[in-house]
Amino acid sequence: MNLHRMLLKREAEDKPVRVGLIGAGKFGAMYLAQIPNTPGVHLAGIADLSPQGARANLDRVGWAKDRTAAASLEAALKAGSTHLSDDWRALVSHPAIDVIVEATGNPVAAVDHALEAFRHGKHVVMVTVEADAFCGPLLARRAEEAGVVYSLAFGDQPALICDLVDWARTCGFPVVAAGRGHKWRPFFAQSTPDTVWQHWGLSEEKAQRGGLNPKMFNSFLDGTKPAIESAAVANATGLAVPSAGLSYPSASVDDIPYVMRPRAEGGQLEAKGMVEVINALEADGRAIPYEIRKGVWVCFEAETDYIRNCLEEYMVQTDPSGRYACLYKRWHLIGLEVGVSVAAVALRREPTGTAICFNADVIATAKRDLAAGEMLDGEGGYTVYGHLFPAERSRRTGGLPLGLAHNVKLLRPIKAGQPVGYADVALDDSLAAVKIRREMEAMFAPAARIAAQ
Repeated sequence: MNLHRMLLKREAEDKPVRVGLIGAGKFGAMYLAQIPNTPGVHLAGIADLSPQGARANLDRVGWAKDRTAAASLEAALKAGSTHLSDDWRALVSHPAIDVIVEATGNPVAAVDHALEAFRHGKHVVMVTVEADAFCGPLLARRAEEAGVVYSLAFGDQPALICDLVDWARTCGFPVVAAGRGHKWRPFFAQSTPDTVWQHWGLSEEKAQRGGLNPKMFNSFLDGTKPAIESAAVANATGLAVPSAGLSYPSASVDDIPYVMRPRAEGGQLEAKGMVEVINALEADGRAIPYEIRKGVWVCFEAETDYIRNCLEEYMVQTDPSGRYACLYKRWHLIGLEVGVSVAAVALRREPTGTAICFNADVIATAKRDLAAGEMLDGEGGYTVYGHLFPAERSRRTGGLPLGLAHNVKLLRPIKAGQPVGYADVALDDSLAAVKIRREMEAMFAPAARIAAQ
C-alpha cells in the first residue's frame, strides 16, 4: 500500500489533491479532524446549508478560525486555506477541485450533487450511502461515462466489507458470506428519534456533547442502515441477498464460521455467496462476549484438504469441519478513515467500492399504522424503516426505495410492517433522484432477474 508515499510526493511537489466537502455534520467533522495530519491534501472548500453549524463543528474538532477565513474559493486556493459557504454548486463547478466528498446524509440531494460533480469532471466519494443504495449502479455508470471515479467511502462499513471480499477473492478463496455487525432486537424496528439513546447505550448528555443526530443514529438502530449498507455491498460485490431480508443471526466473532455456513451444512445462511448481518445480542437481549457490533467480516471457504490443513496449522478459527473461516475487523473509524478513499480515487483512479450490478434494494416499510395524508420522513424517523429486498423482487412488486421516502405524502393507509409502494405516495417526478431511479430500474432489470435465478 503506497498511498501515503504518493501523498508525500504531491506535498513535496506542491501539487496537493484539492478536495471539496459537501456537508460538515458528524461524518464530515471526523474527516475534518484528520485533514491537518494528512500530507498532500488541500481541503479548498466546504459547502453546508448551515455554515454556522459547520463552523461549530470546525471549532469542535480544533480548527483555528483563520483556516476558514478565505472569502472565496480562489482566495482559499491561493492561501492554502478553506472557503466555507452554502453554495455547493460553486464548489463542484470550480475547475481546481479534484474530488468531492458528499457527506450530507440526504440521498435526494446527494444524487444532485454527484451528477453535477460528474458533469464538471470531479471524482465523488459518496458518504451518503443511502443514495448509493437506491441508485448507485447508475451513478457508477454516469461517472464512468464522464471519465471520473465514483466510490463508496472508506471508513464506512460497506467499503471495508468490499475490501475484505476483494482480499478473499484475490487470495483465491470463495466468499461464502460477508457483512457487518449490529446490536439487534426485533422491536428496534419501531424505534424513533425519541427512543434511540435508551436502546443505543448512550445518555442524551453524551449524545449532545458529540453533536450526534438522533434521527441518523436511529437509522442504525432500527435496522435501516444495516439494510442500506448490505445493499451497497451486494451491488458492489455481486453477492446475493437473503430472500426474506436480513435475519441477524447471533454470534461471537469466533462463531461466525459456524453460523455463516449454509443451512444445509448446519449453519444459518440461506445459501453461499450472500450478505448478512451478525447480531451482537442473544435473542433474549443478553450481550455476547467478543462481539462484532461495530465491525465487519468475511466468511470464506477452504476448498481442499491442503488449505484446510494450512488453516489448522496456523490456528485459524474455523467451523468444526475446518472448511469455513472468517477474517474480520472489530471496529470501523467512520469519517476518520475517509482519506483513504480521497487518495485512492485521486491518485490511483480506483474506488474503494463501487456498484457493479443491481442485486439489492431497500424498501420503505411502515413502522406503525400510517394514515393517508401523512408525510414520510425517511430513514431513522417516525414513519418508516428500511427492509432489504432482492432487487428483482422490489422491482416486481413496485416497492418504494427508502431513498425516495423523504417528505412525500401517503395517498392511502399502510399497515405496520407492510412495504410502501410507488403507487402509495405522491412523488415529485421532476426530481433528478426520481428520474435516475426510474432509468436505473429499466436499465438494470435484466441483470437483476438473472442474478436472482
